[in-house]
Amino acid sequence: MYGFSGIILRFYQAMAIDERKYTTIQNFLLNFVSLLTLLPMAPYINRFMPSIKLGTVHIDLFLSILIAFLFTRLLLWIFKPLIIPAFVLVVGVLVVNLFLDNYTFSNVLNDYKGMVQGNWGSRDNKQLDILSLYPRKVETYRDKTVRGIREKMTYKDSVVRNFSVQRSTQYFDEYFPKYGKIVRYLSLYKYIRLNFKYVNDVRRDEYFATPQETIQNGLGGDCDDHSILMASCLESIGARCRVVLIQGHAYPELYCGTKEDFELIKQAIVHLFNNPPVREISYHESKGEYWINLDYSAMNPGGPYLNDKVYALIETD
Repeated sequence: MYGFSGIILRFYQAMAIDERKYTTIQNFLLNFVSLLTLLPMAPYINRFMPSIKLGTVHIDLFLSILIAFLFTRLLLWIFKPLIIPAFVLVVGVLVVNLFLDNYTFSNVLNDYKGMVQGNWGSRDNKQLDILSLYPRKVETYRDKTVRGIREKMTYKDSVVRNFSVQRSTQYFDEYFPKYGKIVRYLSLYKYIRLNFKYVNDVRRDEYFATPQETIQNGLGGDCDDHSILMASCLESIGARCRVVLIQGHAYPELYCGTKEDFELIKQAIVHLFNNPPVREISYHESKGEYWINLDYSAMNPGGPYLNDKVYALIETD
């Protein structure tokens, strides 16, 4: 036991001698390199951590920063120059990813922006209308438009399924370890949102296109066609959706689930759609079930509702 204690004592004495080998400027530069290593390492680690909340604050990135900090301090404690190859390795991975279209410098910046925006820059906006207050009255309402849209909503089709699978992996794939299937839904939403083009129906007639038609015509149509397409495509990859008819408009909504599920989806939206930053998330809630707006009138999921005059609610049979 005495021999082991002697070894530990000699180790600490060697460390003290090692500390005296470095000048003040050298110590400053090594600590500065440690900071430069920590900054990109923390969000990279955070990609593989689950979403963690303390009250209303998302703390997973804070924990990642702490882990990266402890790691860099450990390197400095063992042998200070080790921080230099660690820095080169971290930067090298980000540079290589730049050419592989994977997690890189822009993602690091977006992750820090998402942390700030998600914790302090956005708020919820629960829509108060007949859909929130009396959902059964809406669900039982039937008319020509409801029947027309429901008949065209279909996700059991190879064209719809193949299109949806391809576009669901186009964006945010590097965040799949963190958010799972949510990134597939958001990627598909983003592609349709960026590429859908508004085209009027025939005069004095209401035409409802199937999702196959809209895909094959290059993603053109009116709000009904957009809603049918978005809901059908998302359902083809496992989501649950509905179409809401309001005065003069129709829009799709994505089912989030419980309050906890909604908070996770909200965090993903604020994180991944941050240019411009998301200031508010609009949603419907009834009896603990949350639905989020996917209208093309906003740049991100959860955009504002155009009005609260809800006429009908449509889900696939």
